[in-house]
Amino acid sequence: MGLFGFLSKPFVDILDWVDEPGTLAIRYPMEGRAIRNGAQLTVRSGQIAFFHRDGQLADAFHPGLHTLETGNLPVLTALLNWDKGFASPFKADVTFFSQKEQTGLKWGTAQPITVRDPEFGALRVRAFGSYSFRIEQVPAFAVKMMGSLERLTVGEIEPQLRASIATAIASALGTGEIPFLDLAANQSALSEKLKAAVEPAFAQWGLACTSFYIESLSLPEAVQAMLDKGSAMRVVGDVDRFARFQSSEAAAGQPVPDEDAYAQIEKLHKLLTMGAITQQEFDAKKTELLGNIR
Repeated sequence: MGLFGFLSKPFVDILDWVDEPGTLAIRYPMEGRAIRNGAQLTVRSGQIAFFHRDGQLADAFHPGLHTLETGNLPVLTALLNWDKGFASPFKADVTFFSQKEQTGLKWGTAQPITVRDPEFGALRVRAFGSYSFRIEQVPAFAVKMMGSLERLTVGEIEPQLRASIATAIASALGTGEIPFLDLAANQSALSEKLKAAVEPAFAQWGLACTSFYIESLSLPEAVQAMLDKGSAMRVVGDVDRFARFQSSEAAAGQPVPDEDAYAQIEKLHKLLTMGAITQQEFDAKKTELLGNIR
């Protein structure tokens, strides 16, 4: 009998669709059959059903059990010129749309995006994350995405969505208004910024971007290594300046607090662990700092 019941029957008395994971919309298989007056239409939670004729969307039905008659098919009645009431049986197309949130989807930049950073100049950034969406405006989705298809799945529109995400991210980050390191340090704020950039692209297809998260944000290895080295050198410079300050204070006969020296030694040890300084450099600085303690 098939998924939709008795397809061999010449008339449709019951219209119903059980959601299938990953399916966004499906056209009910009429196969030349007609719908009887008084037919039962079941629209399940999270669904919406649209009647349409000759490519024109007509009446919409929200979740519930509906008995099809002239009173609840006003648009279709006008399209078919039923001047004497409901014509039974009648022919029309019926499409079920799922408005449930589609979750756990992944996005990523296939190619690095060039970001104009106010501090470092042009940077090539890769980003990956997850997002979710749902059908918000069914008429727009039906025209721009569904068209004349019999069925439409998440997998079939994902490439289009990921391409629009990459374009939106490039536009949002390409302005260089906020330093990249500031953005990377607050991925929650960056996720919100990029979600706002993605939403207009989704809206044009009748979709709502319900969540958008960044899970990984990275620079080319050579650039990241350079930034790491620069950070380490700045820390080394700070420690070196502090040690010189301590030496001058000690020479002037001022005592150096033990806790300050130990704090600097701890910082030096972290630099040693990450490979920013050598064991010899660590030992020399440690000896110098300990020698200044009174």
